[in-house]
Amino acid sequence: MSGSKKKKITKADRLKQILEEEEKRQKEEEEARVKYEKEEMERLEIQRIENEKLQKLEAKDLERRNEELEELYLLEACFPEAEKLKRDNRFLSQWKHYIECDGSPDPSIAQEINTFITLWKEETNETLEEVIEKSKLVLNLIEKLKLILLETPPYDLQGKNIIQYQESVLELQELLHLKFNRATEILLRQASTLADLDSGNMEKVIQDENVTLYIWANLKKNPRHRSIRFSETQTGFEIPRILATSDIALRLLHTHYDHVTPLSPVLTPSQEHISTVTDFVKEEVKSVQTAVSKDLQEENKQENESNSVHEEETKAEGQGDVEEQMCPVQEEPEATKYEMEMKLLSETVSAAQELLLENASEKPYFLEENEVDLCQFTTLGGVYHLDILELPPQCKPMKGWMIVEILKEGLQKYTYPPETTEDLEAENVFPPIEVTLEVHENVIFFENPMVARWDAEGKQWKTDGISNVSYKSEERLITFNLETFCPVTLIQDAHINMPYQSWELRPLDVNKVLLTITTVFTELQIQIKENLCMLASIKVNNKNHSSILEEKWMTPVSFIIALKKAGLNIFPTGHSHLYVVINYKHPSVEVKAYRQMALLSSAFAFCWSKWNTACESKKTVFQVREHLLKEEPIRNPNWTLLMFSGDRAQSLKINESSDAFSEALKEETEFHSTLYHMVKDFASQEAMRAVRRSNCQFVDSVCHMLLSTRLLSYS
Repeated sequence: MSGSKKKKITKADRLKQILEEEEKRQKEEEEARVKYEKEEMERLEIQRIENEKLQKLEAKDLERRNEELEELYLLEACFPEAEKLKRDNRFLSQWKHYIECDGSPDPSIAQEINTFITLWKEETNETLEEVIEKSKLVLNLIEKLKLILLETPPYDLQGKNIIQYQESVLELQELLHLKFNRATEILLRQASTLADLDSGNMEKVIQDENVTLYIWANLKKNPRHRSIRFSETQTGFEIPRILATSDIALRLLHTHYDHVTPLSPVLTPSQEHISTVTDFVKEEVKSVQTAVSKDLQEENKQENESNSVHEEETKAEGQGDVEEQMCPVQEEPEATKYEMEMKLLSETVSAAQELLLENASEKPYFLEENEVDLCQFTTLGGVYHLDILELPPQCKPMKGWMIVEILKEGLQKYTYPPETTEDLEAENVFPPIEVTLEVHENVIFFENPMVARWDAEGKQWKTDGISNVSYKSEERLITFNLETFCPVTLIQDAHINMPYQSWELRPLDVNKVLLTITTVFTELQIQIKENLCMLASIKVNNKNHSSILEEKWMTPVSFIIALKKAGLNIFPTGHSHLYVVINYKHPSVEVKAYRQMALLSSAFAFCWSKWNTACESKKTVFQVREHLLKEEPIRNPNWTLLMFSGDRAQSLKINESSDAFSEALKEETEFHSTLYHMVKDFASQEAMRAVRRSNCQFVDSVCHMLLSTRLLSYS
């Protein structure tokens, strides 16, 4: 046989091989252990060095903390100064109103507004045109009262004043609606003289900036005339046969305002907040009184010493000395009084700002079935008051006179369907009425609006009794079936634009910034200057959208109200967190961040960071960069990533494109107690000069807008 046989491995060879492998494995393990220990020692050494470095930086931060906070306190004096200016402006506007003597009442003075209401009640036989004209003054008074409640800091509002203003608002609203009813009755008495030649029925449309009124009187009672369309509009009704043959009138009063929804509760501080501010005031008063008494004692001591030395001098010279010595004593209390006033204002402003960010723990009331949750939804486009009215007796000509029977009970509503009926097929006899309404042109709906009806008994908006709702967005027409006529409104989710996708705040000019907020549906650009705000532009679904609010400067509170009325709600309430998934940040941290961002906004741009959601609730992360006005727009600007906890600010080592979040400190940077001193490390002298020259009203307005939008929690 050819070929060699394979050599067999002996037991000794196998044992030797095993020993070699074991020796090799032990050697590798030893090398790995040594390597690991070396790496671990190096890591620990690096960590030790880093810890020592951090400890030194923390010690340095702690050492200069008081100095930095004192400088920040001086800079934040702009907030009480702005509040003092607002107070002065409120008093000045009251004085201007008083000296103008234009006949309109001051709504904040109970006697004047009550006299106005009483005198207007006594006026009778006003036409619809006269009531609409008078309504402009009434709506202005209501608006002023609501602004007083919203603009006055909670700590300056007394409970009795809140009740007084709210009662005045309700009285004016009720009286205005009563006047519309009386004027409608006067018009309907003359329906036969205003009848259309073709149909034989009366039709009238009155349009104004605040109301649109549609009235149709059924004079012919033609059973075939069941489709009602008001001329030159798409608004109308499809009425059942039983109404087409009845002595009725249909009225649609579209008020572009909402006087039906109950007034929102006024934001008031809790007893804990009040006691905190009160304690602070007591401490300040005590400290100031102590300081003043010490100064007075020092002055008296000096005066006594001076008198003992010069007791041989003449009486006249002695009197002159006393007068000279008394001057600084009289001046001192004035200075300390102003200082105490500003400290008190500073504390109340801070407390009021924190109050704006308080989250409610639960919903304010229990919801019934089909009731609209007014914390979740908002009414838009005003209220459509739909009424079926009994046609009053008509005017009759007689020997050159017009004779009319005036009913003592006044204008009466026609009950449809009847409260009791023996007809088993009442649904066929009294079917729902089809209603077609034109949606207000100045309101934006991001989704198809829902229709709600007013339940007068329960004082709430409800969604039952409404069916077959269809909405044509391009024509801005909504059609639905209504079981019975009553006030209806259109509602939209108040939080449809929350949370935000991104935001940016950047300077435009001296004391002027642009705030851009991007949501799922829209991009809003808001300009802020001095004590005014303006909607600069709006995009809906990435397309430019024109709005009546563009290029109109308003105070921050008026601006917020106007945006909400237009359907552009980017202003969370204390209940919003119950309906939106938010990135909760502690209110005290948010307030400090917004105040210091506002202080720096003259020369620095800020924008959102995706890492803000990764850090805990007592820390915020955002991007910042210097932005001087002379600079050209940069396509890819270099942003610095900052983390701020309210008590400490630091630059982060990571950036927006990093893979994971880390709180590691950026190389060659330090800790600081404020944002102001943090950005000062890398800012130019020109930028810091611009910050220090900022107008106090401008800083206050920027801060108010940041507090109202809550960018750090809702993006």
